[in-house]
Amino acid sequence: SILAANGKLDLYIPVRKGNKAHTIMKDVRISYDADWQRLHWMSLQTAYRSSAYFEYYEDDFARFYEEKYEFLLEYNLELTRLILRLLKTDVEPGLTGSYRTDYPETLDFRASIHPKKPPVMEMRPYHQVFSDRFDFVPDLSIVDLLFNQGPGSRAYLLA
Repeated sequence: SILAANGKLDLYIPVRKGNKAHTIMKDVRISYDADWQRLHWMSLQTAYRSSAYFEYYEDDFARFYEEKYEFLLEYNLELTRLILRLLKTDVEPGLTGSYRTDYPETLDFRASIHPKKPPVMEMRPYHQVFSDRFDFVPDLSIVDLLFNQGPGSRAYLLA
């Protein structure tokens, strides 16, 4: 979700339908039947071109809308690694070979992000591109914070 001129805009990556009812996460393939990469990139540019830090991060994000990734997991992992690097963290996302139930509850975040549940973290307002049209819009993509707060994004999250 990003904040566009007309309000919150959800960007979805289309996936290919599998031949089974349930596809293993690592096997979910991205569909390129529609030109979603161009549409997403144009939406990001239109929404954030005037933000304080879009040009600062533009080249980092552009490749995700130019290169083709076969698997959604590969795309998400690369994007997560980029975001963690831009936030100047030393965290490396890890994968397991199977579904595990032995994580301590304090380290298991699988159920903490759900489209039908309220967010876990209360967001403090920060300046957003369309603040002249809208009150602060919480629960957007991390790119909203990065493009608007730049290198101060990590400090914002840790405060």
